[in-house]
Amino acid sequence: MSGFNLSAVAVRERSVTLFLLVAISIAGVVAFLTLGRAEDPAFTIKQMTVVTAWPGATAKEMEELVAEKLEKRMQELRWYDRTETFARPGLAFTTVVLRDSTPPAEVPEQFYQARKKLGDEAPNLPRGVIGPMVNDEYSDVTFALYALKAKGEPHRNLVRDAEVLRQRLLHVAGVKKVNIIGEQAERIFVEFSYDRLATLGVSPGDIFAALNSRNVMTPGGSIEAKGPQIFLRLEGAFDDLDGIRTTPIAAQGRTLKLSDIAEVKRGYEDPATFLIRNNGEPTLLLGVVMREGWNGLHLGKALGVEAAAINAEMPLGMSLSKVTDQSVNIRGAVDEFMVKFFVALGVVMLVSFLSMGWRVGIVVAAAVPLTLAAVFIVMAATGKNFDRITLGSLILALGLLVDDAIIAIETMVVKMEEGASMRRPMHGVIPPHPCSPVPW
Repeated sequence: MSGFNLSAVAVRERSVTLFLLVAISIAGVVAFLTLGRAEDPAFTIKQMTVVTAWPGATAKEMEELVAEKLEKRMQELRWYDRTETFARPGLAFTTVVLRDSTPPAEVPEQFYQARKKLGDEAPNLPRGVIGPMVNDEYSDVTFALYALKAKGEPHRNLVRDAEVLRQRLLHVAGVKKVNIIGEQAERIFVEFSYDRLATLGVSPGDIFAALNSRNVMTPGGSIEAKGPQIFLRLEGAFDDLDGIRTTPIAAQGRTLKLSDIAEVKRGYEDPATFLIRNNGEPTLLLGVVMREGWNGLHLGKALGVEAAAINAEMPLGMSLSKVTDQSVNIRGAVDEFMVKFFVALGVVMLVSFLSMGWRVGIVVAAAVPLTLAAVFIVMAATGKNFDRITLGSLILALGLLVDDAIIAIETMVVKMEEGASMRRPMHGVIPPHPCSPVPW
């Protein structure tokens, strides 16, 4: 037979073949141990959201004066597909959709270009428009959630503690970001009675004007010396509640302090955007996002060690407890694959040994791990991870792999029994010479 024949070369060069088999086996084991583990495969979201606010505007004004201008700029994107806008009084929600054929590597660049174009268009929007505010990372999947609880501690102090823990968790290998969920925005409330203001001859507008005129950042200029430049700062901005309470209110030729006509107190936004409870207790959640291509089993173990260290240093009454952890699901999927793999390998070896003999059984049994080792090498080279999709595909492929190995080895045995040579491929069946031994 003319032409290159890989099987003939493998039989003829036994030492090279043995070396390659050992190398593939070792490389496959290394690739299996270094491949990333995740619950679901990475999926590129080719959409981004843009939110704009204009207090007091109607839905039609939001559409015509704000959303349409932004949509026209988005049409300049290379992979632009469409925009979907939902407008209501004072708000506009725009979703920018890229074409399905957009290469995943081009998506971050398109989002960057979209941000630039939105930033260029922002000065052309009507005065008073807030935004546009862009979100192109809403597809991040939370790997683990931790609940931070402290009975009796004010919410603002709990938020500060959560910020400290956030910085510690960010130093754990494999953590991409840590989000604090459930934080309530602080507010300062000025409560007054309209009846009392009417009695004193003070209008609410006088109070608003006094607060706005004092709490303003005004440049004070600078002094040019021989060498350095000294900047002047004007004080007066509010930095505590007492400063707000002592704000002078001028009305009808009299000057009053704000504390004389209103009550100033600190609190939180009311009503709250959302509240989080864990086991019936108010709590803050720390959401950990894993880096792309990282081993989820290693990250889950590292987070457990760090959480235990944090709990050991916390004061009495404060705790950091795990709510959800994807590493549990990842470990279950990987363990299921390993069980199915060893069961399939054991069944193949048993059937092969009983029906074909130990030598043929070893060849069939070796085909399964060697093929999987080559698959692991290709997965590591192409940046694939172990997840529910890849593991499910490998489990399905085990059946086909076992069947093909048995058919191939059975065909080889039959041909050799018919007189075919291991070293020289033959087109037809040629009976062996009576005086020559039958090759194995």
